[in-house]
Amino acid sequence: MQDNAAVLSKLNLYAKLSELHDENPFKYKSFITAAFNLKKIKEPFNDLDENSLSAVPGVGKSVLEAIRNILSTGSFKALDACVEKTPIGVVDLLNIKGLGPKKVKIIWEEIGIDNVSDLLDACRQNRLVETKGFGLKTQAEIIKSIEFSFSAKGNWHYARLLDLCNAFKADLKSTFTGFQVEFSGDFRRCMPTMNHLICVTTIDLLELVEYLEAQETEVEVNDDEISFLFEGQIPFTMICTDSLTFNRVLFETTGNSEHLKLIGYQQEDSLSFTSEEDFYKKKELPFIIPEQREGLNELEYNIIDQHFIEYGQLKGVLHNHTNYSDGLNTLKEMADYAKSQNYQYLGVCDHSKSAGYARGLDEDRVFQQMHEIDELNAKMSPFKIFKGIESDILSDGSLDYSDDVLSKFDFIVASVHSNLTMSEDKANERLLKAIENPYTTILGHPTGRLLLMRSGYPIDHRRIIDACAANGVVIELNAHPYRLDIDWKWIQYAQTKGVKISINPDAHEKMGYHDMYFGTLAARKGGLLTKNTLNSLNLQEFEDFLSKRRSLKNI
Repeated sequence: MQDNAAVLSKLNLYAKLSELHDENPFKYKSFITAAFNLKKIKEPFNDLDENSLSAVPGVGKSVLEAIRNILSTGSFKALDACVEKTPIGVVDLLNIKGLGPKKVKIIWEEIGIDNVSDLLDACRQNRLVETKGFGLKTQAEIIKSIEFSFSAKGNWHYARLLDLCNAFKADLKSTFTGFQVEFSGDFRRCMPTMNHLICVTTIDLLELVEYLEAQETEVEVNDDEISFLFEGQIPFTMICTDSLTFNRVLFETTGNSEHLKLIGYQQEDSLSFTSEEDFYKKKELPFIIPEQREGLNELEYNIIDQHFIEYGQLKGVLHNHTNYSDGLNTLKEMADYAKSQNYQYLGVCDHSKSAGYARGLDEDRVFQQMHEIDELNAKMSPFKIFKGIESDILSDGSLDYSDDVLSKFDFIVASVHSNLTMSEDKANERLLKAIENPYTTILGHPTGRLLLMRSGYPIDHRRIIDACAANGVVIELNAHPYRLDIDWKWIQYAQTKGVKISINPDAHEKMGYHDMYFGTLAARKGGLLTKNTLNSLNLQEFEDFLSKRRSLKNI
């Protein structure tokens, strides 16, 4: 039996698909009107006779027939015909708030995007901005709507929660002065995505309940825990404790159960330690930073005098796009901002010529950009712009310029952007060929994944990392919080093979540089050492690295 909501959903879907396919506007508008007015009816449609339904404005013969068919079979013939000629991903696009059939038609037929994950990726790369009917504001709203639709599935990106959680914590500390408040669990471990928030505090439970209820938040109290939906969506547990047990509770709720088991933690252990550092010391264990408490191999790579990368140690910002391809800012604007953020060098990597969707650079525009880089470098010294390109890895593993052109670049990020549905064997062979190309400096976002949206193509990580080690190729940790690709779990293996990691923002506008913060969190989670981070090198060291590599490759 179909309820009223299901009927309305099918009527609206037919109206949208009819408009998308340029069918009779009089007909689909009648469905829109009918659905709007039917929303006001509380009685089940199945209990209403034809006269009652026909009395609703907009419910003519065709709509009435559709309702009866939906109630009996779950659909109707005209809707089935529309659905059959529409890719399922395009149907999903119609569910994004702010995207009507006309805009979806442009996205599908003119831009060539037929699913939500590719649309979000296109928005992130500013590919919609130059299309008629779209602008920065529309693009931003689409991103926001897509994020909301994915968050409705019960998972959230860390980056999306960060500002909200920091603001909540700051408000609590200003309201309840002198009390301790710290986030724990997945958030404190900087998990890229999560479905639950935990906070430990010394604020009195009853006062905290009163504070939350004053903000019209529905709470549930169970012993010393308060549960509610943060921002009306996100499951949130607050644990109220006292100052004597605060460190213990924070420690127990930060590391997952596997980490506590790995270190042999017993609750009685906590009675004698005053801090987390003190606990590890008394257990004769290396201190494990919160990000790494996953119960994997964190004890193996936490040894004396190992220095994990920190955000402030990044000296250069590599893999960035300008308005030569699909970036928002000019080359000079990108350089000026990087310099203002105290970076010593910038690597420009606009899209290569096969990336027509992103205004990829043909050879003439490559040389035009190189000329501008030379002019800017003459004025901006000692800051330096390096001539790079994000060269598409074609289906056969080749890069999309001749060796003569490739030799003109200072460095090359080789990335896959198309044909993401290859088998694992074919995907591996494609990447291996690109890695073996002497001009490939960095392997970009190795799997092409988009967290919570697209899993990326399957690869044999060990085989790919081994190939990078054999060919002196750096692996990118794409710092965009929707990518974080290579996955942090493979960083330690890469380090054991001597493969450097480059934390790259893949910035398509100057503020994108700040995504390297999220990349650094993921890198620390995987145990990336400063000495193994390519862009922790200062300008001279980076130049030496490139020079040595070119010499070894004889290019």
